[in-house]
Amino acid sequence: MLVENNVPLQQYNTFGIVAKAHTLVRVQSEDDVLALIANPALAGLPVFVLGGGSNIVITGDVKPVVLKMEIKGLRLAGQTDKAWIVEAGAGEVWHEAVAWTVAHGYPGLENMALIPGTVGAAPVQNIGAYGVELQDRFDSLDAVDLATGKTFSLDAAQCAFSYRDSIFKHAPSAAGEYSDLPRGMGLAGRAVITRVRFRLPKQWKPDLGYADLERKMAETGVSEPTPRQIFDWICEIRRAKLPDPSVIGNAGSFFKNPTVTEYQCSDIIAREPRIVHYPMPDGSVKLAAGWLIDACGWKGKSIGKAGVYERQALVLVNRGQGEESVTGGEVMTLAKAIQTSVYERFGIRLEPEPVVV
Repeated sequence: MLVENNVPLQQYNTFGIVAKAHTLVRVQSEDDVLALIANPALAGLPVFVLGGGSNIVITGDVKPVVLKMEIKGLRLAGQTDKAWIVEAGAGEVWHEAVAWTVAHGYPGLENMALIPGTVGAAPVQNIGAYGVELQDRFDSLDAVDLATGKTFSLDAAQCAFSYRDSIFKHAPSAAGEYSDLPRGMGLAGRAVITRVRFRLPKQWKPDLGYADLERKMAETGVSEPTPRQIFDWICEIRRAKLPDPSVIGNAGSFFKNPTVTEYQCSDIIAREPRIVHYPMPDGSVKLAAGWLIDACGWKGKSIGKAGVYERQALVLVNRGQGEESVTGGEVMTLAKAIQTSVYERFGIRLEPEPVVV
């Protein structure tokens, strides 16, 4: 277990915010987690799990012990008549893991190509894009209880997945056996994910229900794309819309797409006929948060060094550089101003996706 003190975090968060971790532990195996728990100076202290740093806004130096997840490994862990079971270490880069599955003939994750972050963070956020969410391809995960050192596994039902949410985003509320976790019981700060397994279908069917993908089919004349073609298309679409964090600091989509009732949507459409919306299987309607923000005139605007990306209003960006980087305070001030504008015009409260540290 490698323990470091006063570690600069600017290179470890995609916004490029300047901050330090008072204590940082590099976790490269499950044994490192157990060593942390056994360390009398660190055991029992609050922790913050850091993956790719692509879904966080740091508002100051981080006092909890930062667990930098670096567990690697990609393998075919098993298969059934219907699916391949692929396992990945929590520290694997998500996009590289998706590319690996496509290259090895295990399709199903291609719609989520180029989502920033690590594999271990994917179940926490229940990441998703272009019609596919992690829960649609999830098999199980392994984790370690930070209080007891006990290793346990969870299936999809035990993870309590919902839109950009899981049991790992909620604080502990009760004790219980991991084999029978009650829905709503939180594991935030209590457990750390070490490995994730995906169930990828052998009878694969493409998910093409988005306008961008339909446009790609029309442009290329390909009506039955392969997993590799969808992977390439998703990468092209995302690169055209979203800034590269290595060039312009950002945390990807900053707000969740809000969900409203069909009645609420009809009311908004009566006032805003062009609003982008997507009917959901449960009868609700998902609204495009980027469209709402753009309609309020925020695209390209800034507060301090925090700005709204010119090509996609859903993305907040860092307009500073180096030591003159944006601060977490500026990012959150801009975010709150946007939330106020959208609520005043549409009566909808936007919820941020990133974790504020």
